[in-house]
Amino acid sequence: MAEAMAETKTKAQEGAQRNGTDVTAERMERFSKDELRGFLRDMLLFRRFEEKAEEAYAIGKIGGFCHLHIGQEAVALGLIGPLREDDYVISAYREHTQALAKGLEAGPVMAELYGRDGGVSRGKGGSMHLFDAERRFMGGHGIVGGQTALAAGLGWSIRYREGDQVCVCFLGDAAVNQGAFHESMNMAAIWKLPVIFVVENNAYGMGTAFERVSAVPVVERGEGYGIPTHAINGQDILETWSFMEELAEEVRSGAGPQYVDARTYRFKGHSMSDPVSGTYRSKEEVSEKKEREDPITVLRDHLFEADLLSQEELEEMDAEVRAVVDEAAEFADDSPFPADEELYTHVYSELNEHGRLFLDGRDR
Repeated sequence: MAEAMAETKTKAQEGAQRNGTDVTAERMERFSKDELRGFLRDMLLFRRFEEKAEEAYAIGKIGGFCHLHIGQEAVALGLIGPLREDDYVISAYREHTQALAKGLEAGPVMAELYGRDGGVSRGKGGSMHLFDAERRFMGGHGIVGGQTALAAGLGWSIRYREGDQVCVCFLGDAAVNQGAFHESMNMAAIWKLPVIFVVENNAYGMGTAFERVSAVPVVERGEGYGIPTHAINGQDILETWSFMEELAEEVRSGAGPQYVDARTYRFKGHSMSDPVSGTYRSKEEVSEKKEREDPITVLRDHLFEADLLSQEELEEMDAEVRAVVDEAAEFADDSPFPADEELYTHVYSELNEHGRLFLDGRDR
């Protein structure tokens, strides 16, 4: 029985006996100066984009649901950046920065949040349903755990066509209690599908701590299916990027499905309707996480210490990404709302010309 269980690779624990500074220096040596500064620039873009979305929501330019990814930027960039353009990514509803990491442009993404025709889903999806088939970003999905079954389908398609792409499926920690998740993991294991299931483990499902709804930790949920399991520090871009570079190549080579516990933390509430700390976590907890585990400041400090970045250069970088975000907001403001007739396009089906049976008794 023990042999059937997957090996658990807890990356955050590997090398724990080595000095943490040495581990960081070793990881930094894998990247050039431009690459490291590029990581910081992209995460800053994600952060400023989300802050602009928060501002737009507060003044009524964005309606409905809006779930910010602030604090989790290293998961998005580190686990998507190393992928190829033809690899697939599918996610839940906290997906703004993941879409940007997959190559979607900031303007159309912001326009989608605004519900405008220039949005990536023509204004019909909004915050939770960003989609771009050309860039293989196969959508954010509002049904908790629903994307896991679609990810298995994408994995099957890759295998059926004898491709070497991978599909990365992001889900929140609460989704591992859903039946679709378990069925998808089981099928992925049976068919050795090239799917990497990434749990963005921010410790809370909406306002409930995960430990209150599960007898075992997140990291153990993949083991029962014989799927190799990994745990990583999702707040460290150097770790997440290096990890995915290796894991994606293993999957391309036939390693089959993988399960990743990406340990992260959201600095905002579950959604814009939820206070930052809420009643389920203390202000002190949130403040401590921001101070110690902000992925942007962690990388910034590494670059400062290595003399790879100055304060002036950081300010120039920040000004550049703020300009990109301001331009994205202007694009969204200038984009029109969808025309009324768009209510009747891109629907699931059309009525058969000969009529069909409806459950309410209609014949056509």
